[in-house]
Amino acid sequence: MKIGEWVAMGLALLWLVGSLLFFVVLGPDAGAEPGLTSGGGTALQSVMVLVAVFLPVAIIWMGLMAMRSARVMREEAQRLQSAVDAIRHAYVVQAQRGSTSPDASVAKKLEEIAEATRKTESALAIFTTSRETLPPPGPAPRRADPRQDEAENQAPLPLLGTRTEEMAPPLDTGDFIRAINFPETAEDEEGFSALRRALKDRGTALLIQAAQDILTLMSQDGIYMDDLRPDRARVEIWRRFAQGERGRQVAALGGVRDRSSLALAAGRMKQDPIFRDAAHHFLRRFDKTLIEFEKTASDQDIVDMADTRTARAFMLLGRVAGIFD
Repeated sequence: MKIGEWVAMGLALLWLVGSLLFFVVLGPDAGAEPGLTSGGGTALQSVMVLVAVFLPVAIIWMGLMAMRSARVMREEAQRLQSAVDAIRHAYVVQAQRGSTSPDASVAKKLEEIAEATRKTESALAIFTTSRETLPPPGPAPRRADPRQDEAENQAPLPLLGTRTEEMAPPLDTGDFIRAINFPETAEDEEGFSALRRALKDRGTALLIQAAQDILTLMSQDGIYMDDLRPDRARVEIWRRFAQGERGRQVAALGGVRDRSSLALAAGRMKQDPIFRDAAHHFLRRFDKTLIEFEKTASDQDIVDMADTRTARAFMLLGRVAGIFD
């Protein structure tokens, strides 16, 4: 028996003993007024005695039964919870065993590879095609103008220590903008031609390589520059950024508002050190290239540059990195 049952029994016995002593000591006629008849009063007194004696005892036992029922229900709930926990644990173990089986593991790997291939197919097609269409190393084709051929034949050899890219003519602004936007399709011959010419310029080639790397990494998370529609920043803000101004004065450059792309890029930046290094390298290359580009670019050139895939990547990653805060 529980302690509550002992307490209830003790209270009931105490009440019965106290009631018995009370009525035995006082007697049934104690305190009765003279002249009262015992005919009608005897029955009423008997009922009152029974109620006074047994009603508290009944209430005590009702409370005891309620406590016992509550205890049984609580024990049943604990057993039910234990059974549910055991079922859940068995399900988790079975699922883990099923996921680690060879067939399930191979199928999961194949699905991941197929998904990654679908995500990066469009981006890699452009970059792979651009590499395949580049001419093999060798002497540059001769120009059709004979006067230019004669000038090239008579040109002195470059001095010792002078790099080849320093002797090459500067890259055309239109080719630069078209190159950092990358070819639209595999049939974009004009875009591939501009890309080949841009790759001969060392600074632009470094920017294109950095942009190619970060765009490929972002495509693995389904982030594509063609899906972004950033807010256009004024030309003077681009110029102020190129001239070294930072902070909220140039915050309009972070015009990318796509929350999913921002969240995916921010999460990848925190968790993937390769992605983080590639992003910071790209931001530095874009910053250096923009400084040189701004010196000779017209307002329309800056507008066209800001609409390229490379510039959109800069807006997205710049906002994630906090360079516009």
